[in-house]
Amino acid sequence: MRPQQPWRGTTVTAPVLLAVILLLGWWLTTSLGSVPAYLLPSPGDVAGRLVADLAVGELWPYLGLTLAEAFGGCLLGAAVALPLAVAIHRSRWFSAAVQPFLGATQAIPAIALAPLLVLWVGYGLWPVILLCSLMVFFPILVSAVLGLRHVDRDVLRAARVDGADTVRLLTEIELPLAWPAVLAGLRNGFTLSITGAVVGEMVMGGRGLGQVLTVQRDAVDTAGMFATIVVLCLAAAGIYSLIYALERHSRFAD
Repeated sequence: MRPQQPWRGTTVTAPVLLAVILLLGWWLTTSLGSVPAYLLPSPGDVAGRLVADLAVGELWPYLGLTLAEAFGGCLLGAAVALPLAVAIHRSRWFSAAVQPFLGATQAIPAIALAPLLVLWVGYGLWPVILLCSLMVFFPILVSAVLGLRHVDRDVLRAARVDGADTVRLLTEIELPLAWPAVLAGLRNGFTLSITGAVVGEMVMGGRGLGQVLTVQRDAVDTAGMFATIVVLCLAAAGIYSLIYALERHSRFAD
């Protein structure tokens, strides 16, 4: 007997219901007056500030720069992670040699490298992009390696029998079949990259939403900070959903 498939509307109603419950709890907490407004503004105050900021259009250039930094960091991280994943997949010796060091690098918080990046590169755009790339590198690498290792061995044997060489095997069979896993790594990596861009701007200087949050923090503008965080969450969720849709299409398309 086949397991019952979940109702498709659940993918919409479940997050909406959870959002309503969270907003209701937030509203009740602020309406009781037990928490000062400068610590936790009400949902109405945040919504009003968000609408005002978006209507004026002041946040759009900052958001664009933050997304550009995140996108650049994600591309740079993927440009290093994907060839390394292929090398780890193809060579057992190389895999055994580098994997302990790759694991050790994850014990170093990326934010701890920010002062070094400032010394090496300076302030501005490039150190933020480098910080983003360091944050996304490992998730993309792990997903790509897992995707390559889970390619059906029977398919590979059949391709070799048909005369496929190493390059054709990689480009025409292994990478296409591993592509959903690569997209999953990019999906998770890009959300981390946005976090890295904001943190990098706050630590190393920048002109994106990290700078906006720093100014709002210094001014104790809590409603403004919540509104800016909502913009970041919406942007990250939109990009996450887009890559997830591409991932599902690549996985289930004929």
